[in-house]
Amino acid sequence: MSISADQVYTVSRLNGEVRQLLEGQLGRIWLSGEISNFSCPASGHWYLTLKDSRSQIRCAMFRGRNQHVTFNPINGQQVLVRANISVYEPRGDYQLIIESMLPAGDGLLAQQYEALKMKLAAAGLFATDSKRPLPKNIQRIGVITSPTGAAIRDVLQVLSRRDPSIEVIIYPSAVQGGQAPLQLIRALELANQRQEVDVLLLTRGGGSLEDLWGFNNEALAYAIYNSELPVVSAVGHEVDMSISDFVADIRAPTPSAAAEILSQAASDKQQQLHTASVRLIQGWQHWQLLIRQRLQLLDHRLQRQDPLRQLQQLVQRFDEQQLRLVSSFTSLLQRKRQQLLSLEGHLNAQHPRHQLALESKRLEYLTQQLQKLTQSSLQQAQQRLLRDSHALESVSPLATLSRGYSITRNDAGQIVQDVAQLQPGQQLHTLLKQGKVISKIEKLERP
Repeated sequence: MSISADQVYTVSRLNGEVRQLLEGQLGRIWLSGEISNFSCPASGHWYLTLKDSRSQIRCAMFRGRNQHVTFNPINGQQVLVRANISVYEPRGDYQLIIESMLPAGDGLLAQQYEALKMKLAAAGLFATDSKRPLPKNIQRIGVITSPTGAAIRDVLQVLSRRDPSIEVIIYPSAVQGGQAPLQLIRALELANQRQEVDVLLLTRGGGSLEDLWGFNNEALAYAIYNSELPVVSAVGHEVDMSISDFVADIRAPTPSAAAEILSQAASDKQQQLHTASVRLIQGWQHWQLLIRQRLQLLDHRLQRQDPLRQLQQLVQRFDEQQLRLVSSFTSLLQRKRQQLLSLEGHLNAQHPRHQLALESKRLEYLTQQLQKLTQSSLQQAQQRLLRDSHALESVSPLATLSRGYSITRNDAGQIVQDVAQLQPGQQLHTLLKQGKVISKIEKLERP
């Protein structure tokens, strides 16, 4: 039986086709599990294992995605993830590429929230062209909230500071719990029936996703959308986004910010700019939502040949090599440190101060020897000087003079040895042992 070259798989080709098969057939899934073996190398990517009582699977979440996670994952934590199934080709490992991660307790609510948001967006409730502008001159504001909550206190404080002339009518409602959506809808309907305010503010303070869940209600969304009065939504903190925020005509990040928007003075151009920017952001968010929906439809088709998957494979391989390099470098550094300590000990043993001490002792010894030799040489020189002095003295004219002899010189200083050298009338200088005699020649006697 003959086998063609195309029928023989290489390991790389097999892993590549298995990866494309898994990514193309199953696509994106939701998965819950417990985190273990969590690591975050210098690249910022996350690597972990999700497990249950009987099985486990390796996962990777790259930096562009994990930056949007609102909590710090830890080992042992139960989470809900949305991920794509893939294969890490260098090892042939079946793994998940995580796109989003939520604590397990918030996971179901988050899925419901995303599903409702997509449904209402498709129905046109978030459309920018349906948003109504705020009235030019707001005299009376209706606030739908809990009359005892922190939100109404913040709103009243800001309004009293910025424009005390604005009247506030409170439509009390629960803002948390199972009865909250129905009471909020009734308050909206009551305000629209009375038509006694210029604008409605739907608000409450911050809280968890479960605490804010009353504002993620489909019936409430339609009540806001169908309201004849403009509606400003300020639910939770700046990072919280509820369904009511998307449907409302204006979304404010906090209750205080909503009061700032509604109480803008005629000279407050910056606040007008803020309102325009809020609407721009809402339009951008709506446009982004539509684009995201289109991208999700196209994403499934692109996954089979998505170059991002190849890049993620390379990034994961790079992170593994980097971890190995760091481990090897740490080991090498420890060895070099030990060598350095050994060399330092050897260097200390050869330190110049030891040699200097030896040379100092040697110098001291040589100095002593030099002093001894100098003394000996000096004594020998003194003895030679004494001998030479005696010898010199023995031939010295002074020694002759000491024996009774004298030396006579003429006026020119010449020693007189013969009377032929003299003339009458000359002076002679005679040197004795003690003193000198000057005489004048009166008469000469020649032999």
